[in-house]
Order: sequence, then structure tokens, then C-alpha cells
Amino acid sequence: MKKRNQRRAAGALLLLALVGFVYWDNNALETERFELSSSRLSEAFDGFTVVQLSDLHGKKFGPENERLLAAVRAAEPDLIAVTGDLVDEHTDRPLEYAAGIGGALAEIAPVYYVTGNHEWAARQAEDICDALEGAGVTCLRNGTVPVERSGARILVTGLDDPNAYADQKTPEQVTQELLEQYGENDFRLLLAHRNDRFASEYYRLGYDLTLCGHAHGGVIRLPFTDGLLDTHQGFFPSYTDGFYTVEGSRLLVSRGLGNIFPSVRLFNRPEIVSLTLRRAD
Repeated sequence: MKKRNQRRAAGALLLLALVGFVYWDNNALETERFELSSSRLSEAFDGFTVVQLSDLHGKKFGPENERLLAAVRAAEPDLIAVTGDLVDEHTDRPLEYAAGIGGALAEIAPVYYVTGNHEWAARQAEDICDALEGAGVTCLRNGTVPVERSGARILVTGLDDPNAYADQKTPEQVTQELLEQYGENDFRLLLAHRNDRFASEYYRLGYDLTLCGHAHGGVIRLPFTDGLLDTHQGFFPSYTDGFYTVEGSRLLVSRGLGNIFPSVRLFNRPEIVSLTLRRAD
């Protein structure tokens, strides 16, 4: 009887430790820092920092997302890029959530947002954009805006998710409009939700860097892999975390911050991406 009780106690402690680890692994934020050097970047933007947030899915890190906001402030961003799935079908009061976090982020730095597949699946994408715009966020819906500093500029383009309207502009049309309006001399940054579109489509567009999310880091991170599952439940996905290059085009993928119910992260903490741009000689 004594040994049986000891085994039960050991099992209970092991289960408690596992539950504690899973909770920590899904709620303990980490900031991953990256640098990208480019000869196409103006000297005025040397040291320019972009913070990327992706795939929040309505998650809150503390009351009013105070832990997330504190981590973003600590990264001292010049620009904040939100690459889709800010909310989903399960988010409570999604418009209130979007306006709240959008307004708080906009007080830190200029914020640029593109839609993800879940905003459209929830049939809330346009209302979410309205709420964000009202809070001071720029929603990039198949368009480009210049970001200026000391007489120089970088061009930030945002693509609506493919779940948007069937007759929306194609990425090629969006890029052609950029070239016609601004020419080819500026550093070009592309914001798009879907990481899995880069190797088949986005890399051909000619941007200096593309920021994506969508894959949640492969959900369960395993050694020597890019994760176990993608967001469509395919095994061993690609392009889920960090830098990738396809025929000279660069991609940076965020592992994201939230989850799709009922999945949980394992060995894959919620991630804030902090990217510093450097002028290369």
C-alpha cells in the first residue's frame, strides 16, 4: 500500500509539472532579435527596428495585454508590423480587442496591419480594419505606403489574405502599382500573412524582405525540424521560424503569439520578433 501511494504521489507530481510546463510554454513571452543588412537600405534607416507581431488569435498576456505591450516597448521599435490573425472565430468581443491593442501599440510606434485567414473566416475582417484604423493603425489592404526618415524612405506593402474577396488585386498587380508610383530604387518591405505562399509566389515579387506568420512555428517544435504540424494539420511544414532565402529573396517568419483552439504549443514559446535593419556597404 505504501509503495502504491508513493507511485500515485509521484504520478501526480509529474502531471502537475507537465501542466505547469505547458502553461509556461504557452504564456511566457520571448523576444527573438534578428538583423538584416542590405546595400539597398538608405543610411538614414541604418538601425531602424521593426517589431513583428503575428497570430495573436485574441490572446491576452496579462490584463489589457500589459506584458505584451511592455515587451514591445522594451524592443524600442520604429515600426510595428502585425501580420494577420489578430483575432479569430473564438475571440470574445473582437472589435473591442482589436481597438484596444491597436490603440496601445500605436502609442508606442506606427503600426501597420494586414489581414489573416481567420479574420475573414470570422467574417470580421473589414470591421476589424475599421476598428484598428479608428485606433490609429494603418491597415494595408493590397497597397503601399512610404515610411520616411531624413529625406529617405522605405516602402511598406501589405497584402490582404487570400481568404479575402475573389476579385481582389493579385500580388503581382499590387507590386506593379508600387513600381509605377515609386520606381525601383527604395528598400521594399512586404507584409503578408501566409508563410506558405512565399516559396510558390511571393519570392518572385522582388521585395527586399517579406514578413509572414500563419504557421505558429509548426505548433510543436522538434529538434532538427521546422515543427511537427502546420496550421492546416500537415506534418513537418517548412518556413515556420526565422530567416529563409529563395532565389535571393528573403523571408522572415514569426512563430506567432496565440493558438487556434484547441491546439497548444510545445517547445514553442510565444514570440515577438525584433528586426534591426542595417545599411550594408
